[in-house]
Amino acid sequence: MLISQFAEHTGVPATTLRFYESAGLVPAGRTDSGYRVYGDRDVDRVAFIQAAKHVGLPLGEIRELLAVWEHDPCAEVRAQLRPKMAARLDEAATRTAELAAFTDTLRHALAQLDDLPDRAEPCDAGCGFLAPQPRTQVVDPPFAAPGAAITVPADPPIACSLDAADHGERVHRWQQVLVDVVREPGPADVRLRLPIDRVGALAELAAAEQHCCPFYEFDLHLRGTEVILDVGAPAAAAEMVRALFGDGTSAPPAR
Repeated sequence: MLISQFAEHTGVPATTLRFYESAGLVPAGRTDSGYRVYGDRDVDRVAFIQAAKHVGLPLGEIRELLAVWEHDPCAEVRAQLRPKMAARLDEAATRTAELAAFTDTLRHALAQLDDLPDRAEPCDAGCGFLAPQPRTQVVDPPFAAPGAAITVPADPPIACSLDAADHGERVHRWQQVLVDVVREPGPADVRLRLPIDRVGALAELAAAEQHCCPFYEFDLHLRGTEVILDVGAPAAAAEMVRALFGDGTSAPPAR
């Protein structure tokens, strides 16, 4: 199959297949004319990659697993895969505990808000719900001793859960969507203007970015035949913002 046929057959965009090839995940054959060609075994390889990504494995670990998948028995693949999936399960449980703690914080803030008396004066520090509160949550092992309380920071950490290979893929996808983008001043750290037919791709990327880097804030505005993307982030994340969206004086960097 040529790459267009392979992309249609697997449901994986051709741009992603090219990235997989450059990352050493799905090497493609070549015709005499230089066109990429794929076979049935490549269909299985892509299905394995997609399944591994679906359970949260980073591309670096997937690359290691593919070497086992290519040459070793299925039992060995299972033996290699199980501890990686167990680690992801622990991480998901930790995030669930943090989300539960944040839910408790919101309930507490809402209760404080409902208890505030009606005041004719402007709102000030007396509005207790505005003050950031550390969040605590009682959790069970393996995260803490039984009945222990952990403190969750009031603000999301300036960190991203993507590994280097996944981050490279994410940057590549942003660069494709943001080609020929127009930067303009706005209320956010970054404001970009694009054709409206890219709104779906922008929304998908913004949602994926917030999933792994929750400190970002994205707003999409439709304006006639254009879509406006506003990107906000804490000052400590300025370097990460520049890596994805440019330095504020030029279009996003091409790589």
